[in-house]
Parts: sequence; structure tokens; C-alpha cells
Amino acid sequence: MEIIKKVSLILGIVIVIGVAYSSISGYFVKTNNLDDFAKCLKSKGATMYGAEWCPHCQEQKKMFGGSFKYVNYVECPENQALCEQMGVTGYPTWIINGVSYPGAQSLEKLKELTGCSG
Repeated sequence: MEIIKKVSLILGIVIVIGVAYSSISGYFVKTNNLDDFAKCLKSKGATMYGAEWCPHCQEQKKMFGGSFKYVNYVECPENQALCEQMGVTGYPTWIINGVSYPGAQSLEKLKELTGCSG
């Protein structure tokens, strides 16, 4: 009976460690993929134009999490002339290969438009 309790305890510990490891490793893999994806977008010249107060821009930024720091981003209220020159009339707007894509874009759509994977 004592051996069964020990085996059950050890098995329980192994399961807890396994679940914790898979959760943590999944987080790091996802973060690294988003870092690479955001860096790829930057290398392709994809740029997001937006405004800090814009809820759709905030939503778009959240899709990238901490990886957004690698995305080319222009804050339009601080760069009005550039945004007007680029034809930005609403936020967010992505400009990819000279084509304007207004509104928040899914990561899948950005992958499709740029050829980046993530």
C-alpha cells in the first residue's frame, strides 16, 4: 500500500512538471515566432500607421504582444505630414509594397500580403 502511494505521488509530480513545461515552452515558442514574424514584416517594409488613442490600433498592437516593438510603426498625430503624404485617412492603416490596407489586419492576412511566416 505504501509503494502505491509513493508511485502515485511521483506520477502526480511528473504530470505537474510536464504540464508546466509544455505551457512555458509553448509561450516562448509563440513569442519567438512573433518576434521573427514582426522582424520579417519590418524587413519587407510593411508599416503600420496609427494613433495611440485609436482602439483598433491598440487591438492590432495586442496581436503582436511584446513583439510589436519590431514592427515599423508611425504615430500619425506626431507625423501628420508623412501620414498625409502616404495617403493615410484612417487608423490603423498598413502600407505594404506601396498598397494601403485600412483597418486592423489579422496576422494571417499580414502573412499572406508579405510572405512572412510566423
